[in-house]
Amino acid sequence: MKKIYYLFGFISLFMLSGCSVYNFTGTTPIDAKTFQVNFFHNNADLIEPGIDRTFTLALQDLIQGQTNLNLVSNGGDLIYDGEIVDYRTTPMTATADQQAFQNRLSIRIAVRFTNKKKEADDFEKTYEFYYDFAGTGLPTGTILNEAIKTIYDRITQDIFNDSLAKW
Repeated sequence: MKKIYYLFGFISLFMLSGCSVYNFTGTTPIDAKTFQVNFFHNNADLIEPGIDRTFTLALQDLIQGQTNLNLVSNGGDLIYDGEIVDYRTTPMTATADQQAFQNRLSIRIAVRFTNKKKEADDFEKTYEFYYDFAGTGLPTGTILNEAIKTIYDRITQDIFNDSLAKW
Protein backbone atom coordinates (compact mmCIF):
# COMPACT_ATOMS: atom_id res chain seq x y z
CA MET A 1 0.00 0.00 0.00
CA LYS A 2 2.87 2.38 0.81
CA LYS A 3 4.31 1.77 -2.66
CA ILE A 4 1.14 3.18 -4.24
CA TYR A 5 1.44 6.38 -2.17
CA TYR A 6 5.09 6.77 -3.09
CA LEU A 7 4.32 6.16 -6.75
CA PHE A 8 1.48 8.69 -6.68
CA GLY A 9 3.72 11.27 -4.96
CA PHE A 10 6.54 10.72 -7.45
CA ILE A 11 4.22 11.06 -10.44
CA SER A 12 2.70 14.25 -8.99
CA LEU A 13 6.12 15.83 -8.46
CA PHE A 14 7.24 14.80 -11.94
CA MET A 15 4.14 16.33 -13.55
CA LEU A 16 4.49 19.64 -11.67
CA SER A 17 8.22 19.98 -12.30
CA GLY A 18 7.84 19.19 -15.98
CA CYS A 19 5.77 22.31 -16.59
CA SER A 20 8.45 24.96 -16.32
CA VAL A 21 6.52 27.58 -18.31
CA TYR A 22 3.41 27.40 -16.15
CA ASN A 23 3.11 29.25 -12.88
CA PHE A 24 0.23 29.78 -10.51
CA THR A 25 -0.35 33.47 -11.33
CA GLY A 26 -0.88 32.75 -15.01
CA THR A 27 1.85 35.10 -16.18
CA THR A 28 3.99 34.17 -19.12
CA PRO A 29 7.77 34.51 -18.77
CA ILE A 30 8.57 38.22 -18.56
CA ASP A 31 11.69 39.67 -20.17
CA ALA A 32 11.86 42.47 -17.61
CA LYS A 33 13.34 42.96 -14.19
CA THR A 34 11.76 46.23 -13.06
CA PHE A 35 8.46 48.10 -13.24
CA GLN A 36 7.29 51.55 -12.31
CA VAL A 37 3.83 52.85 -11.58
CA ASN A 38 3.62 56.59 -12.11
CA PHE A 39 1.16 58.52 -9.97
CA PHE A 40 -2.39 58.26 -11.36
CA HIS A 41 -3.78 61.79 -11.02
CA ASN A 42 -7.49 62.28 -10.42
CA ASN A 43 -8.75 64.26 -13.43
CA ALA A 44 -12.42 63.37 -12.95
CA ASP A 45 -15.03 66.13 -12.76
CA LEU A 46 -15.98 64.97 -9.27
CA ILE A 47 -12.94 64.75 -6.99
CA GLU A 48 -12.79 62.31 -4.10
CA PRO A 49 -9.63 63.06 -2.11
CA GLY A 50 -7.08 60.27 -1.84
CA ILE A 51 -8.42 57.85 -4.43
CA ASP A 52 -5.53 58.65 -6.79
CA ARG A 53 -2.91 57.62 -4.23
CA THR A 54 -4.96 54.57 -3.21
CA PHE A 55 -5.14 53.38 -6.82
CA THR A 56 -1.44 53.93 -7.48
CA LEU A 57 -0.53 51.90 -4.38
CA ALA A 58 -3.08 49.16 -5.19
CA LEU A 59 -1.56 48.64 -8.65
CA GLN A 60 1.98 48.57 -7.23
CA ASP A 61 0.97 46.07 -4.54
CA LEU A 62 -0.76 43.74 -6.99
CA ILE A 63 2.20 43.61 -9.38
CA GLN A 64 4.69 43.12 -6.54
CA GLY A 65 2.53 40.38 -5.05
CA GLN A 66 2.07 38.42 -8.27
CA THR A 67 5.48 38.80 -9.95
CA ASN A 68 9.13 38.88 -9.00
CA LEU A 69 9.62 42.29 -10.65
CA ASN A 70 11.29 45.04 -8.66
CA LEU A 71 9.48 48.34 -8.17
CA VAL A 72 11.52 51.40 -9.20
CA SER A 73 10.65 55.09 -9.19
CA ASN A 74 12.07 55.73 -12.70
CA GLY A 75 13.71 53.88 -15.57
CA GLY A 76 11.54 50.77 -15.24
CA ASP A 77 11.38 48.13 -17.95
CA LEU A 78 7.58 48.19 -17.63
CA ILE A 79 5.81 51.51 -17.09
CA TYR A 80 2.22 52.05 -15.96
CA ASP A 81 0.92 55.58 -16.40
CA GLY A 82 -2.50 57.17 -16.56
CA GLU A 83 -5.24 59.03 -14.73
CA ILE A 84 -8.61 58.65 -13.12
CA VAL A 85 -10.95 60.09 -15.73
CA ASP A 86 -14.37 59.52 -14.18
CA TYR A 87 -15.80 59.16 -10.68
CA ARG A 88 -19.56 59.28 -10.37
CA THR A 89 -22.53 58.13 -8.35
CA THR A 90 -25.79 57.46 -10.18
CA PRO A 91 -29.18 56.11 -9.07
CA MET A 92 -29.81 52.65 -10.54
CA THR A 93 -33.30 51.72 -9.37
CA ALA A 94 -36.11 53.74 -7.83
CA THR A 95 -38.93 53.04 -5.42
CA ALA A 96 -42.60 53.73 -6.18
CA ASP A 97 -42.32 57.19 -4.62
CA GLN A 98 -39.39 58.15 -6.92
CA GLN A 99 -36.66 57.68 -4.29
CA ALA A 100 -33.38 55.99 -5.14
CA PHE A 101 -33.50 52.36 -4.03
CA GLN A 102 -29.98 51.55 -5.22
CA ASN A 103 -27.05 53.74 -6.24
CA ARG A 104 -23.92 52.89 -8.21
CA LEU A 105 -20.43 54.29 -7.76
CA SER A 106 -18.42 53.99 -10.98
CA ILE A 107 -14.75 54.74 -11.55
CA ARG A 108 -13.03 54.86 -14.94
CA ILE A 109 -9.25 54.87 -15.28
CA ALA A 110 -7.21 55.48 -18.44
CA VAL A 111 -3.98 53.44 -18.51
CA ARG A 112 -0.92 53.65 -20.72
CA PHE A 113 1.33 50.59 -20.51
CA THR A 114 4.84 50.67 -21.96
CA ASN A 115 7.13 47.67 -22.22
CA LYS A 116 10.64 48.92 -23.06
CA LYS A 117 11.78 45.38 -23.86
CA LYS A 118 8.91 44.56 -26.23
CA GLU A 119 7.12 47.52 -27.84
CA ALA A 120 4.45 45.24 -29.35
CA ASP A 121 3.01 44.85 -25.83
CA ASP A 122 2.41 48.62 -25.39
CA PHE A 123 -1.22 49.72 -25.10
CA GLU A 124 -3.58 52.48 -24.04
CA LYS A 125 -6.85 51.34 -22.58
CA THR A 126 -9.64 52.54 -20.31
CA TYR A 127 -10.85 50.37 -17.43
CA GLU A 128 -14.09 50.83 -15.54
CA PHE A 129 -15.88 49.06 -12.74
CA TYR A 130 -18.66 49.84 -10.29
CA TYR A 131 -20.06 49.15 -6.84
CA ASP A 132 -23.77 49.16 -6.00
CA PHE A 133 -25.00 50.32 -2.60
CA ALA A 134 -28.32 51.14 -0.93
CA GLY A 135 -30.06 54.30 -2.05
CA THR A 136 -30.34 55.47 1.54
CA GLY A 137 -26.56 55.40 2.01
CA LEU A 138 -23.91 57.81 0.88
CA PRO A 139 -20.56 56.81 -0.59
CA THR A 140 -18.66 57.82 2.55
CA GLY A 141 -16.89 56.02 5.37
CA THR A 142 -17.25 52.26 5.34
CA ILE A 143 -19.38 52.21 2.19
CA LEU A 144 -16.80 54.25 0.27
CA ASN A 145 -13.87 52.18 1.53
CA GLU A 146 -15.57 48.93 0.55
CA ALA A 147 -16.58 50.37 -2.84
CA ILE A 148 -13.07 51.63 -3.61
CA LYS A 149 -11.50 48.31 -2.62
CA THR A 150 -13.95 46.30 -4.74
CA ILE A 151 -13.54 48.57 -7.77
CA TYR A 152 -9.75 48.78 -7.52
CA ASP A 153 -9.36 45.01 -6.99
CA ARG A 154 -11.18 44.41 -10.26
CA ILE A 155 -9.49 47.18 -12.28
CA THR A 156 -5.95 46.38 -11.11
CA GLN A 157 -6.46 42.67 -11.86
CA ASP A 158 -7.74 43.55 -15.35
CA ILE A 159 -4.67 45.76 -15.95
CA PHE A 160 -2.40 42.98 -14.70
CA ASN A 161 -4.08 40.43 -16.96
CA ASP A 162 -3.79 42.68 -20.03
CA SER A 163 -0.19 43.71 -19.44
CA LEU A 164 1.46 40.63 -17.94
CA ALA A 165 -0.80 37.58 -18.00
CA LYS A 166 -1.98 38.12 -21.60
CA TRP A 167 -5.41 36.61 -20.88
